[in-house]
Amino acid sequence: MSQPSDPSAGEGHPASALMLSAAAGAVLGAAGLAWWLLAKAERRRRHQQQLRQLRLSRLQAGAREGDPEANGTHVADRALRHRVERLNEAIEQVRRQLEALQPLP
Repeated sequence: MSQPSDPSAGEGHPASALMLSAAAGAVLGAAGLAWWLLAKAERRRRHQQQLRQLRLSRLQAGAREGDPEANGTHVADRALRHRVERLNEAIEQVRRQLEALQPLP
């Protein structure tokens, strides 16, 4: 008579081997994802640094040459201040007109 074969005697546990493979795959996948995310963040950081350097060099070149396009922020600031002053004057004028129409009790 033959004895029933013991699954742990020669073959090992297929379920434990599967779990070990799944855990190893998860660890490798997480490591790969982390590496990819870090590489992407580094590329983005380098790209932003290059853009900042490009903007700075354009502003410096424009300041040296008096280029209005490179100094566009200053022109826009002056125009914005002028518009705000005009709006404040208009508001003040309307306030005076309203006060003149309504006598205080």
